[in-house]
Amino acid sequence: MHQGVLFALLAAALFGASTPFAKLLVGQVSPVMLAGLLYLGSGLGLSLWYALRHRIQQGIRQGSPRAQASDGALNKADLPWLAAAILCGGVGGPVLLMLGLSLTPASSASLLLNMEGVLTAGLAWFVFKENFDRRIALGMLLIVLAGVLLSWQQVPEFGVPWGPLAILAACLCWAIDNNLTRRISASDAVQITAIKGMVAGLVNLALALLLGASVPGFTSIGAAALIGFCGYGVSLVLFVLALRHLGSARTGAYFSVAPFIGAAISLLVLHDTVGGLFWLATGLMALGIWLHLTESHQHQHTHEETEHAHSHRHAPHDPHHQHQHDFEWDGREPHNHPHRHLPISHSHAHYPDIHHRHGH
Repeated sequence: MHQGVLFALLAAALFGASTPFAKLLVGQVSPVMLAGLLYLGSGLGLSLWYALRHRIQQGIRQGSPRAQASDGALNKADLPWLAAAILCGGVGGPVLLMLGLSLTPASSASLLLNMEGVLTAGLAWFVFKENFDRRIALGMLLIVLAGVLLSWQQVPEFGVPWGPLAILAACLCWAIDNNLTRRISASDAVQITAIKGMVAGLVNLALALLLGASVPGFTSIGAAALIGFCGYGVSLVLFVLALRHLGSARTGAYFSVAPFIGAAISLLVLHDTVGGLFWLATGLMALGIWLHLTESHQHQHTHEETEHAHSHRHAPHDPHHQHQHDFEWDGREPHNHPHRHLPISHSHAHYPDIHHRHGH
């Protein structure tokens, strides 16, 4: 299995499992306070991870300091993209999701989160110009139809389905976040996610306190922090790595398995009751995801000369990383340093990763 696909599926599993468990806390903690605790748990946990990893690498590092094993740190050019991503995905998204969860059964809410992948792909295709074909478009159409069915299921006799609409708005926030984060995905995924978690967590906590929310007990705080670290922290690290290898649209498509995991846990743990529309929507979403999983994209394409830095290996089957080093290299793989890609034209199966963002 392609490592980008594996990263996306693992990210989906962790995030999908977090939704029903966060639902358990909705009645105990205000939505905005819960969003802050989830992200703060992610930020604190990953900050400790980042510091520990840095300390270990300093202790065992040998050879040239110019070729490191970890990814490169963020630079000044990355900061505007990161700030905009935090505003959309770290502040707007979680608050809207918590509000939606308070009005929507967790099983249906979990499946509605598939719309994040659809909206991510739409922005990637039509705003950021990632490539797509009819197979991918059909898969997304099926997922959209499933989302419409789930939203229709929640429409009361009179009025507006505010719960599903809030969840869809959260998905749009995260779709914008995903496409902005793609622009900086070659940088250190742990650093990116730790900063997101800390800033988003503190902003949401401050907002919750200003709105008069009460601070929950230590048990609820600990549970929210743990859910946030796994479902928002580690999951997002894996998601950023998937963005690096797959691009925004494909990562969003593979990530669409997350709601199925969340729905399964909701049915088993929370004993949600579902009707025929739920199962029909599940079948449509499964078919749409299958179309994405079985995609193959190959054609003759040309790479222009470029220079960047990211963790890489000098594998014989990888024509993109056969460069020479202008410093003494100890042969350690993987390693990270600024390197130049010379122009090359060839044909092979590929995704719109950091080396294949060409036009068609």
